[in-house]
Amino acid sequence: MEFVDLLDENRLPLGRTAERLCPFVPGEYRTVVHVCVFNSAGELLIQKRKADKKLWPGRWDVAAAGGVSAGETSRMAAEREFEEEMGVSLDLTGIRPTVTVNFGRGFDDFFVVVRDVPLTDLHLQEEEVEDARWVTLAQAQDLVDRDEFVTYPKSFLQFLYDMRNQFGFTE
Repeated sequence: MEFVDLLDENRLPLGRTAERLCPFVPGEYRTVVHVCVFNSAGELLIQKRKADKKLWPGRWDVAAAGGVSAGETSRMAAEREFEEEMGVSLDLTGIRPTVTVNFGRGFDDFFVVVRDVPLTDLHLQEEEVEDARWVTLAQAQDLVDRDEFVTYPKSFLQFLYDMRNQFGFTE
């Protein structure tokens, strides 16, 4: 059973935890993370979710994502999720989330970094990830148009691509 820390609307800890997938009550929030890895050519590493996943089955998404477990920081969760799903260690020391998107039940921290990770180095998590590849912005937006990508607005994907070379978001 996986637990998450509960937060208030200001991201302050409530001093309680809850089971990760249990229903939340009003005033309780949690944190999730997304890891957006770009290579030096400006391509985004994406993964195809397994067809039997509960959320967004069979769709493409950014390299890694998941919930922040109780006691973790979002950076720790981003590193853990990337290693679990992609099979490669990713050091985010000194990196803060590039952007946080609020959603109905919490906060979604997006980490945007530039790393040249060879696809041959990836060891995809068999239970969750079907495939991985590098894509240009046009290719990612085409996947959105074909309803094959998680439902990010195309303008949000553009924003992520734009943020990849901003001060503080690269090594």
